[in-house]
Amino acid sequence: MSTPATLRELINTDLRGAKFIAVSNREPYVHSRVDGEITCSRPAGGLTAAMDPIMRASGGVWIAHGSGSADAETADASGRIAVPPEKPSYTLRRILIDDKLHQEFYNGLANGGLWPLCHIAFTRPIFRPRDWESYKRVNQIFADAVLEEAGDGPEPAFVFIQDYHFALLPRMLKDRNPRLIVAQFWHIPWPNREAFRAFPWKEELLDGLLGNDLLGFHLRYHCTNFLETVDRNLECLVNPEQFNVVRNGGTTLVRPFPISIDYDAHQAIASSEVAEKETAWWREQLNLQNSGVGFLGVGIDRIDYTKGIPDRLLGLDLFLEQNPEYRSKVQFVQIGVPSRVGIGEYQALNAEIDETVEYVNKRWSTNGWSPIVFYRRSFNLNQLIGLHKLAHFCVVTSLHDGMNLVAKEYVASRLDNTGVLILSRFTGSARELHDALLVNPFAIGEIAEAIATAVRMSHAEQNHRMLNMRRSGAEHNIYDWATKILTTLFRFNRWTHEIDDDTEEEAESL
Repeated sequence: MSTPATLRELINTDLRGAKFIAVSNREPYVHSRVDGEITCSRPAGGLTAAMDPIMRASGGVWIAHGSGSADAETADASGRIAVPPEKPSYTLRRILIDDKLHQEFYNGLANGGLWPLCHIAFTRPIFRPRDWESYKRVNQIFADAVLEEAGDGPEPAFVFIQDYHFALLPRMLKDRNPRLIVAQFWHIPWPNREAFRAFPWKEELLDGLLGNDLLGFHLRYHCTNFLETVDRNLECLVNPEQFNVVRNGGTTLVRPFPISIDYDAHQAIASSEVAEKETAWWREQLNLQNSGVGFLGVGIDRIDYTKGIPDRLLGLDLFLEQNPEYRSKVQFVQIGVPSRVGIGEYQALNAEIDETVEYVNKRWSTNGWSPIVFYRRSFNLNQLIGLHKLAHFCVVTSLHDGMNLVAKEYVASRLDNTGVLILSRFTGSARELHDALLVNPFAIGEIAEAIATAVRMSHAEQNHRMLNMRRSGAEHNIYDWATKILTTLFRFNRWTHEIDDDTEEEAESL
């Protein structure tokens, strides 16, 4: 099992003093001015939660969009600030972007175009030429910042780019500084080649991604989709056996790296007095001592149409219809973190969730009990872990998800080896957490049946399933993810664009 120490050793040994630069749209720490006071918060989302411990272990610079109202005044003239606030171990460099430009880049091309294109959630992508121009412009702004941080010295720099916001960045960097070592992890699914045909600027986007030395996805299936897409749209040499692409003399390795969480750190919080206090807070908040509720379920998501929240709530509704003996005995807490509220589809989704919650509660509520408690807000990690520890079952029913770390966080919180995870078959997590109750998230009947199974499951079976999932989580943590990415990259002889024997053997094992 990899640890922060093993990751540091790997970086110090193989990077040999090279600068470590991470790039993402979302920043790990946000400074905001609230009632005249400056507060620091950590945004919701799997990407920042996954990358922060890696940056703490490796040091270096994380370049991200500065989104907080007090971000500028808390950083220096170049946008740099030492983080984490409580014990600084790396540098955050904030890029401030004009609101209109960011709107067209982020809500426009990235989340109105690429996000629905890559997720099979049956939401139509929108491709506007002005959004594409803004996407290119923001990628160029970030390229300028990366090149400034990398410098012109003889020592190499390793650039680790995150996600679909920066598909053009790798080529921009390599064109201006071929000595850079560039890797990118695509945190969402990659569609099949027929679906990708809808993207109007496909050749430019694919060429941008092939500026990487290494391109990672969660699943082998997504790697295969990408290789087939490239083979269909570009003049290049695609090697499906070795999982690489050669274009204009450069080689890009394409590999699956299922992402995870800082499992030990998560367990440490779960076993702390802080988590116990949060569990007690939730017990009081939900009035569990006096309500007669015997089973608590939980769903924790960004409010996004890919997460399947309405279907999940209708599955609960069907469970209550089919199992009347559990009415007033089962309560479901749904946390929905607001997201992309400037996009029409997300506004419609918020309205649909409100209507569904009202419908189910109106149908089944009795004096002192409602089946659904809905919070449209974010909670910090300690609060969420406290809720994990209290919940008899957790429902993750994404319609399509690259991984979904909520499932892994719930498992890591269950120190008593009880609890039941209900998990969509269409998440990357389902490939690892085999002992979850796997469901088709589009089929509310399967969700209802899984809830019934969860509340009736014996402690012995819960123990068996949870122990297996916890073992998997402990073995495949976030440091294991980072170590595998870096090890694969360092095996690659980027100076001659050849692959050594170890990398050939690794490709053959995929």
